Amino acid sequence: VQLQASGGGLVQAGGSLRLSCVVSGRSVSNLIMSWFRQAPGEDREFVATSWGGGATYVTDSVKGRFTASRDNAKNTLYLQMNSLKPEDMAIYYCAADHYRGGATPSAYVFWGQGTQVTVSS
Repeated sequence: VQLQASGGGLVQAGGSLRLSCVVSGRSVSNLIMSWFRQAPGEDREFVATSWGGGATYVTDSVKGRFTASRDNAKNTLYLQMNSLKPEDMAIYYCAADHYRGGATPSAYVFWGQGTQVTVSS
């Protein structure tokens, strides 16, 4: 299974970005998929999860601003990020697992390479 994340970039505070994570080698409908982020000097932090049945969950710090979704036909996971803040600046990673998922990075077997999100104030 390979994950390819994209969509990061430089945006002003209050702006929006949409991250994509294309999966190859396995159908996303069979995977629990999540977004994590890591700022310099910080631990990798859970952001959002999308389950195969369509349910999603986002962490409290981004609730109301970020939305996770997936397109099973395109085998792709998305993260729509609105009202971006400087504290959202990080490398964003997509991750996948067959069984566990959750907010702990070690629970995920498959990882994308990360995409940089920079938010200017």
